Amino acid sequence: MPNKTGKVLLIDDNDIDLKINSKVIKLSNFFEEIIICQSGKEGIEYITKNLDTPELLPDFILLDIQMPEMDGFEFLEIYKNFPRTFLDNCKLAILSSTLDFGDIKKAEANPLVIKLLKKPLYPNELQELLNKHSTLLGI
Repeated sequence: MPNKTGKVLLIDDNDIDLKINSKVIKLSNFFEEIIICQSGKEGIEYITKNLDTPELLPDFILLDIQMPEMDGFEFLEIYKNFPRTFLDNCKLAILSSTLDFGDIKKAEANPLVIKLLKKPLYPNELQELLNKHSTLLGI
């Protein structure tokens, strides 16, 4: 099991999903800190604001697709323009309840997305994903 290090950024507009998923992340004990943003825009602003302070940046992002204002795909369009050093050190997975085949295909085709996880988040799925990418995460 990976040691608990780093930060996870949870981006979701649904309060209940945020509570459930942050509880699962806490219980799984993988991360020291959970950063919660309630919109794609808020997630982009958080990253932008902290680009010069790497210790505040997330190592892992769980991103919802279906959100008002800026959905997960719009977030990814902006996210891909962040500095390569940040993108190389931060892994991103989609966490969504979408059943839309087009959304699923689009998410899986995005080179920045390491996996599409279905809501709710299950600790064993998260562990499997982190174990698979732990060398990339430096955990």
